[in-house]
Amino acid sequence: MRYPANQSAEATFILLGFSEYPKLQVPLFLLFLTIYTVSVVGNLGMILVIKINPKLHTPMYYFLSHLSFIDFCNSTVVTPKLLENLVVEDRSITFPECIAQFIFLCIFVVTETYVLAVMAYDRFVAICNPLIYTTAMSQKLCAMLVGASYFCGIFCCVTLGSFLMRLSFRGRIIINNFLCEYNAIVSVSYSDLHVTQKVTFAFTIINEVSSLMIILTSYAYIFITVMKMPSTGGRKKAFSTCASHLTAITILHGTILFLYCVPNSKNSWLIVKVGCVFYIVVIPMLNPLIYSLRNKEVKETVRKLFHIKLCSDKM
Repeated sequence: MRYPANQSAEATFILLGFSEYPKLQVPLFLLFLTIYTVSVVGNLGMILVIKINPKLHTPMYYFLSHLSFIDFCNSTVVTPKLLENLVVEDRSITFPECIAQFIFLCIFVVTETYVLAVMAYDRFVAICNPLIYTTAMSQKLCAMLVGASYFCGIFCCVTLGSFLMRLSFRGRIIINNFLCEYNAIVSVSYSDLHVTQKVTFAFTIINEVSSLMIILTSYAYIFITVMKMPSTGGRKKAFSTCASHLTAITILHGTILFLYCVPNSKNSWLIVKVGCVFYIVVIPMLNPLIYSLRNKEVKETVRKLFHIKLCSDKM
């Protein structure tokens, strides 16, 4: 039976979150608040550091500044509502609010996968074709690659969002998650989900395969080029420039593949919730730490900022 669309618009979702663990509500609130604070400071700080240091005005850091912006948006779309639901009894969210949260989340998650792929291509050009790097990675091309990444995110969210809008919902509906994640919303619909689930799986596979193909191909060429380098020092330096990026890729894609492409992972809502916490809340905090701790230029800029701040305070 299909309910009228206006009943879906009037539906209210109840985000259970971690309410089954009442004794952990306060500790979880403090934990997520700390993570969110570090994430906001880290990502906005990374953007500021890249902006004020002329040495960081390169394609790699241009892409990194967009990655930081995306991570900031990712965590901000979800975490404030998560924190609110940990301290209030009313965990409801309206249908329009839920769809809006999903749309923004979809845009930034998909965009991030492609930005990481673009960063892999940037490393490929820098290591395999260093003499033409400046010419090949022009400002225009960098802007086009970032724009294409955002376009893929918007296209994916519009398509999946349109399928969600066609589904029927009624009354107060319990979602066993802390956010309006696609599978959680679909699972509580009254509509036939066969086509919707097929489309979701197809989009996940397409996005993962296309972005991972770019990444794997780029790093295959990088590996071959690095292994041909005569000096051990040169090989270590080349691998060091890729280490942070490879770490970020492994964490994000490993989590997404486990959640959406491994059938058994959906059988436990606790596993799904932990996975969502990881790639929505934790990863946006880890990325600026991963890139800043392994980067001398970033650390040097941060030291100078603190030095200037301390000097101004003393004066």
